[in-house]
Amino acid sequence: MLADGADGSHLGDGQLAGGTVGLLVGAAVGLLVGGVFGWAIASARVYGPDPKGVLLFIVDHTWSLLNTVVGAIYLAAHLVFGHSLDRATSQHSCRVNVVEGVSPRYATTIGTVCAGSGPGIQRHEDVHILQARILGPLYIPLVLANYVLFTIAPVWLLYHDHTNAPINRFTRYFEIGVYPHVWNEAIAYRVQGTPPR
Repeated sequence: MLADGADGSHLGDGQLAGGTVGLLVGAAVGLLVGGVFGWAIASARVYGPDPKGVLLFIVDHTWSLLNTVVGAIYLAAHLVFGHSLDRATSQHSCRVNVVEGVSPRYATTIGTVCAGSGPGIQRHEDVHILQARILGPLYIPLVLANYVLFTIAPVWLLYHDHTNAPINRFTRYFEIGVYPHVWNEAIAYRVQGTPPR
């Protein structure tokens, strides 16, 4: 059996079945990740019932939806690895906090999910959430583009503090060089924290 495609071509049964299977798998994964994220924001009471909470919920689930979806996947991965939701610091904060981070040295925020943060760096991480809310679907592509650019064309070497933070090993090129100089980190470090040295 053949079906007509949008461009007038004919689609075979295998193509239709593959599309259906892809749709069902995508829907199942989306429901699973969305269910986990929904459970997290409800059980931790992430968004307060006040105007700020309602407004940020709307922003996070419309304009900043791409960031929220990627953050939801990030949260699901943390939970799969046995990490814990930090309900106390998440409550009415308009962000989902996870106790454990990816690395013991760094907190990491994706979308509205912040893993491994503490009082000494939470404002820094909140800057990333604000950046994502302001830039919406542009935020993740702009951050990734800056990482790629600064990795292959290290213009940051022109203004980097070579005396206090020397780039003397391959790993330091990324950890001390590229990472703290990308635009989103440079802005967040101006608000709170000290770049790694």
